[in-house]
Amino acid sequence: MLKGTKVYSIFTGTCPKCQQESMYETKNPYILSDVLKINKKCSYCNTTYRMEPSFFYGSMYVSYGVGIAFAVATFIISYLFLRSSLFTAFIAIVITTIVFGPIIMRLSRNIWINLFMNYDKTLVNKNRSS
Repeated sequence: MLKGTKVYSIFTGTCPKCQQESMYETKNPYILSDVLKINKKCSYCNTTYRMEPSFFYGSMYVSYGVGIAFAVATFIISYLFLRSSLFTAFIAIVITTIVFGPIIMRLSRNIWINLFMNYDKTLVNKNRSS
């Protein structure tokens, strides 16, 4: 349903141009040795993921915002909905940041690359016909 949108590519970690395969060597973000290992190119549409050597450094800025979003959501759930103390809410934020760290890293990379690349439906149709 969402295929062809940036939201689909961001949440699935697929190629931003064709959305046919994962950008990452390992799909599981909790294999910490491989969490940031990204393929050089998409084998389906031949899109190069690293446009320049330090391209993904910009995703650190996005990571900050995504981390803050996770922290705010955790605070709202623990402090406002569950009526915990401020200290307990703080501990919940720390635990959430640690547990979701690999997902935050990948999400921020996905958001960053999708700022610079757009889905191209002609790539998918072209490869289907050949």
